[in-house]
Amino acid sequence: MTIPPGNGSVVRSVTLPAGAGIRMLAAELEKSGIIRNAVHFAMLGRLSGQAVHLKAGDYRFHDGMTPWQVLRKVVDGDVDYRRFVLPEGYSIHQAAELAEQKGFFSRAQFLKACSAPQVLATLGSGARTMEGYLYPATYDLTRSNSAEELIVKMYRRFERAYATIEANPRISLTLHQVVTLASMIEKEAVAASEKPLISSVFHNRLRLKMPLQSDPTAVYGRSALSGKVTGMDVRRHSAYNTYQINGLPPGPIGNPGVDALRAALHPADTQYLYFVAKKDGTHHFSRNLEEHNRAVRQFLR
Repeated sequence: MTIPPGNGSVVRSVTLPAGAGIRMLAAELEKSGIIRNAVHFAMLGRLSGQAVHLKAGDYRFHDGMTPWQVLRKVVDGDVDYRRFVLPEGYSIHQAAELAEQKGFFSRAQFLKACSAPQVLATLGSGARTMEGYLYPATYDLTRSNSAEELIVKMYRRFERAYATIEANPRISLTLHQVVTLASMIEKEAVAASEKPLISSVFHNRLRLKMPLQSDPTAVYGRSALSGKVTGMDVRRHSAYNTYQINGLPPGPIGNPGVDALRAALHPADTQYLYFVAKKDGTHHFSRNLEEHNRAVRQFLR
């Protein structure tokens, strides 16, 4: 009754549905080769008083575990988590590609969940997708978690992160506009320290009614993993292309982290109107076009 059936070389996944009891668990474990005898295992659970403390979930066992170790795993709720990591700035299209590559969900499943009515209802802003509200972080998922459950979990993390940011009465943007601006800042910035500076450029341009001319907006929606921005991209007519439209895009172009969200609400106090990337990924900031053109010649030659 206490001897494992094997040497640990056999690994199996076993699911205990909500409401299932010790008999169902024992039967599944015996069928999977994790225990020798379902009757003995069920007896162990009842005699020890642990049968009433089983926790539903997806578990991974190996055949070198004793029946008591197996039982304790289910009583402790030590479920089999899979880890999904969303990097800062990734769009829902990039997140969908990542989810498919990692074997969580298909790209189509993830994107469909991002616009599912029951998911959008949690947002309550009238947005057509969850773009911008999937907080970049590490998430532990069980094998039974759906794409919708993951997306709602990511949005709840966004809510908690946003609540830590001090309000700025001088900024008259809506939440959706703040998230949209933050998504642009996240895409443009490599160094976190530059996010308030990049934010100041966009705020200054908005105040002066200058086009924002942000490269990442020109390629949003072009492909899941966009590469270098081309002249054709800049000239492309799109509702998101800030070379072709005035003001902010109609929605976020990615999912920003808390630093970008904070920068969108608390820009640095500057007179900068331009920036250009340097060789090390940081940027040179300029107050006027003449200074900017000199920087472009210097850093992009």
